Amino acid sequence: MEKIRVGIVGLGGNCHLQHVPGLRRCQEVEITGVVNRRAESTRAAAEKYGIPKTYDHWEQLVGDSDIDAVVIGTWPYLHCPITLAALEAGKHVLTEARMAASAVEARKMYAASQQHPELVTQIVPSPFGFSGLPVIREMVGSGFLGDLREVAALSVNNSLAGRETPLHWRQIREFSGVNMLSLGILHEAVTRWVPSAERVLAQTQTFTSRRLNAETNDLAEAEIPDSVQVLGELPGGARSIYHISGAIHHGPGDQIHLYGSEGTIKYLVSPEDKIFAASHGDSELREVAIPPEKKYSWRVEEDFVDAIRGEGEIKLTDFATGVAYMEFTEAVAKSAASGASVEVAGCGT
Repeated sequence: MEKIRVGIVGLGGNCHLQHVPGLRRCQEVEITGVVNRRAESTRAAAEKYGIPKTYDHWEQLVGDSDIDAVVIGTWPYLHCPITLAALEAGKHVLTEARMAASAVEARKMYAASQQHPELVTQIVPSPFGFSGLPVIREMVGSGFLGDLREVAALSVNNSLAGRETPLHWRQIREFSGVNMLSLGILHEAVTRWVPSAERVLAQTQTFTSRRLNAETNDLAEAEIPDSVQVLGELPGGARSIYHISGAIHHGPGDQIHLYGSEGTIKYLVSPEDKIFAASHGDSELREVAIPPEKKYSWRVEEDFVDAIRGEGEIKLTDFATGVAYMEFTEAVAKSAASGASVEVAGCGT
């Protein structure tokens, strides 16, 4: 078995939590190189994990002939340029979510991946609804819901409720692009079960317009909203509503509800994955067990390596799916800015 040599650009939170341990579980995989935004951070990551090669800039890692695959752990604004350069250099790519800073960038990434079919491209999937994914798909596929009528997707917390909470990088448009809060990560989970909205009408609100930038020690504008609400029109006449907020105390957390003519399914993501359901004749919802043999578990890094070796294909999440959810996110941003409904397909062209 030939060794796969991986380079990581932006070895931060999720790389520490998931990608480095996941890659280390794979046979004949070596994390060969790393580069972070700051030289001291690069050195610290290399020392912590025994990574032999470090670089001053991401371009050097991508151009290194000792690297076979690139893991992109940076903020969204760099996902597109690094992906394009890596594919051009003949490297496989696993990029952190969200896919890109805009739908335009996402389509560029997808087009480049199509020009290099010999290379594996993957986006880190939304973990929302992971555990019960097979169970939900079985229930929906069996007709449990009947005709889909409404979808309610909630992701509310108090992460931005305090005015004293410092500015997060996700609130800086240069780094986040059109991505807002957990909108994209929630929508990706929804569309694993039911179709995406074809048209959206959105509004946003920012309750704390200026926050302390811990890097500069100055007050800075919060460019990404604290709260997002979206109404969607789905194929066949169903409707969806999204409520995303970081400004809510004692809210319901992360949940996805599917309402049909014959039944209801509620998926609670936090504090732990649980499914509740009822048919129209039932008096109340009941918990639906997620059998251990059907429970979907995190194996993103293993899937990436298997695909490189020709032993599998990427399903969670491929670039085509990423383009679709970036078009949805872009449509939400455009609708919120204009006050008008916006068609999702092709948004941002």
